[in-house]
Amino acid sequence: MAEHEIKNLFKEKQALLEGHFQLTSGRHSDMYIQCALVLQHPDVAERLGEELVARVREENAGVPVRLSAVCAPALGGIILGHVVARALGCRAIFAERDSSDGQLKLRRGFEIKPGETVLAVEDVITTGGSLKEIVQLAQNAGAKLLGVASVAERSAAPINFGTTKTVLLKLPLKDYSPQDCPLCKEGTPAVKPGSRVK
Repeated sequence: MAEHEIKNLFKEKQALLEGHFQLTSGRHSDMYIQCALVLQHPDVAERLGEELVARVREENAGVPVRLSAVCAPALGGIILGHVVARALGCRAIFAERDSSDGQLKLRRGFEIKPGETVLAVEDVITTGGSLKEIVQLAQNAGAKLLGVASVAERSAAPINFGTTKTVLLKLPLKDYSPQDCPLCKEGTPAVKPGSRVK
């Protein structure tokens, strides 16, 4: 799938929204990407997962892609992590935020063992914070990190994870601090569409 086809798919599923949004980071934007509206359709999720796997294999050309697990942050990355793991024939695990310290942790009996190879997967990269935590979890466990992968990256500047990054749709959307937000200055109220707000 070409990038314009993926973007059209998001528009068709009303997952690329225009308005005034408060992002998880606390910053404001006039556009918002809501991957859940696309991934709620199993056939579409499967197509996107297979496309992501094809790109991961392409970027690791000459290196056999034999993974032990795909690890994603809850909640947004779970569906994508599952379809990617299915396409790769490996385990799908996820990390959850601990209410005591706010950090992502493996629970429910999930584990990453030393020497395993892991791919970190997220639905949308905005600040990269959750994926960086998944990378750190894998490294702390002594695993080999194949890379990070996402359906979309909406950050204005590309984020470096210190490993291979695979992204299907690059949407360098503008965002503002609340003090500098032109929509706030116009008096338009901000909507908080995400699952987690700081």
